Amino acid sequence: MPRPAQLSVNALLVILTAFALFPLLWMVAASFMAPGESAAYPPPLLPSEPTLVNYRELFARAGIGRYLVNSVLLAVAVTACSLVMNVMAGYAFAKLRFAGRERLFRLMLGALVIPGQVALVPLFLLLKHLGLVNSYGGIIVPALASIFGIFLVRQYALSIPDDLLEAARVDGASEWRIFGFIVVPLLRPIIVTLAVFTLLGTWNDFMWPLIVLTDQDLQTLPVALAGLAREHVQDNELMMAGSVLTIAPVLIVFLVLQRHYIQGLMLGSVKG
Repeated sequence: MPRPAQLSVNALLVILTAFALFPLLWMVAASFMAPGESAAYPPPLLPSEPTLVNYRELFARAGIGRYLVNSVLLAVAVTACSLVMNVMAGYAFAKLRFAGRERLFRLMLGALVIPGQVALVPLFLLLKHLGLVNSYGGIIVPALASIFGIFLVRQYALSIPDDLLEAARVDGASEWRIFGFIVVPLLRPIIVTLAVFTLLGTWNDFMWPLIVLTDQDLQTLPVALAGLAREHVQDNELMMAGSVLTIAPVLIVFLVLQRHYIQGLMLGSVKG
């Protein structure tokens, strides 16, 4: 590519990146502004005197610490349980032979086209009969198995050589030993990718926790932040601080696992 054209492309990418990042950067800056400072015209880009008063207000009076802990525990529990179920199911559909395997898998893929909102009412009624409404079980149980997660693991597991698994069986290894010591290490890139997907989805989920968790003490951070916004509609700085607390944990996790996440997507696209 000629140098002028390369410079033009890079300049355009920098401009687009700046447009994408500016709202997030201003959100962080506004969270350190004094109450009412962001309402000035024109709005300041940086706080005149950075302060932590908004964060202290969130933890001292709004009780945001409880909701932060709720979100962390729920996201970790859902991610861990979902990974166990999806990895085992994906491996079974890829490498284990059982009656109706292909038909069942095609039926599952067909269910992907059904909007999730359609299942909200039947799922809620089912959980109500099971006594899981207003409990974290109502969040964890529906997330145990994901069609997309099973599909993602299956496509990656198809790349595992059958000869490797047969050699382990000939040596006397049980299916559980093969799965734990051979399959899981080979699936590590896609497991990390699926973990990031699940963690982000659970952390950012708003609708389902709002429906299932009626007790305020059980609410997650996004739901609590929405309720806080109704009470403090004019407190822009306070809301920005709450938004930073909501975004920061998952952003840190994504940046830490970014290399494994991208590796899993790239390898999955090639091998699947």
